Amino acid sequence: MNEKAHVRHYKKWTNLIAALVLALPNVALAQEDAIDSGDTAWMLVSSLLVLLMTLPGLALFYGGLVRVKNILSVLMQCMAAAGLIGVLWVVAGYSLAFGGEENMWIGDFSMLMLSSVTPDSASGTIPTYVFVMFQGMFAIITPALMLGAFAERIKFSAYLAFITIWVFIVYIPLAHMVWGGGWIGSQLGALDFAGGLVVHMSSGFSALVACLFIGPRLGFGREQMHPNSLPYTMIGASLLWVGWFGFNAGSALAADAWAGLAFLTTQTATATAVLGWTLIEWIHRGKPTQLGAATGAVAGLVAITPACAFVGPGGAIAIGAGASIICYIAVTIVKPALRYDDSLDVFGVHGVGGAWGAIATALFIAPWALPEGVSVADQLTKQLASVGFTAVYACSLTFVILLVLKLVMGDLRVQPEDESEGLDLAVHSETAYGPPA
Repeated sequence: MNEKAHVRHYKKWTNLIAALVLALPNVALAQEDAIDSGDTAWMLVSSLLVLLMTLPGLALFYGGLVRVKNILSVLMQCMAAAGLIGVLWVVAGYSLAFGGEENMWIGDFSMLMLSSVTPDSASGTIPTYVFVMFQGMFAIITPALMLGAFAERIKFSAYLAFITIWVFIVYIPLAHMVWGGGWIGSQLGALDFAGGLVVHMSSGFSALVACLFIGPRLGFGREQMHPNSLPYTMIGASLLWVGWFGFNAGSALAADAWAGLAFLTTQTATATAVLGWTLIEWIHRGKPTQLGAATGAVAGLVAITPACAFVGPGGAIAIGAGASIICYIAVTIVKPALRYDDSLDVFGVHGVGGAWGAIATALFIAPWALPEGVSVADQLTKQLASVGFTAVYACSLTFVILLVLKLVMGDLRVQPEDESEGLDLAVHSETAYGPPA
């Protein structure tokens, strides 16, 4: 090779190497923003797990707790929520929750009917379509949780109207404020990894208002109202426990270490709450019950939800133990003393448990999870402010919704004779076991 050829050869390779070096940042950026098949697979599974929590998990959990004449009405209300909210979320719900990131209170209509989303659209390392569905499963279960507070007495038409308006007025704004770039998450700086504020406090406090507004069941406080099938309730609670791993670990939006941490803390807190509730009930009432263990499990799941990626195993044990104590007091002591008919203890478990979990996020936060420049005391102040705001927001707007519905639709509960007969037969013309008499 002569000198000129050698120079040309040298320049060719140096230019190629230089081009590769200059391209490396762009390659790294492209890899960072690219859709990852592993993350996508995990989020598809997580979305299915969250749907499993409603159908059949919550349906069986609540269905087993009501009287036999009302089991189908509860199953129907859960399925109706999945159908109704499933459509509304795609039409406008997702856009209002996650559009308009610069807005403080609610999103916008930029993604109405998901018109601006394509198969190539990405949310982090997963397709936006998958993120839409994952969040849609949260939107489905949240209003369904409330039905346990006014079960066995609400009109089906009133229920559908209530959850439709409630999702747009209460749930979606809170989802935007916490996760969509709004005030609670971005300006206030409160932490809620998987929905202690958005899902559990919003539904739990709204459920309390709804049960007080609609009034107690006929015979409440005078008649025994035993669950029709504790085996159903146990199966439902178990499905909720399994599905909750998608709920919490899935909120990492990736198959990564944060998902693993959330999985670990969710299991640890829930196991602790089951053990704690069982021991407390054993001491307080003399015998441990399956219903108590199932309720303790749900309380632990609720409480760890906002904190699951911000605490370590020790914090998870503390949160689970605290949930078993605080929620047990709310359900077995406070509710009977105040005599409100929260039929299936939605407020005592989800409202109180969600508030405890949000506060405990700061109390037991791991040092590596604290935002830069924020002390534990500062974070506790932020968490307390978010809890107070969520409680007031959910309660006040729920009352307004119910008041307007009553003015428009009349009485929101079924007629006394229909309530006595049971909603399965009176409203749906069906019975759970055998043909109608």
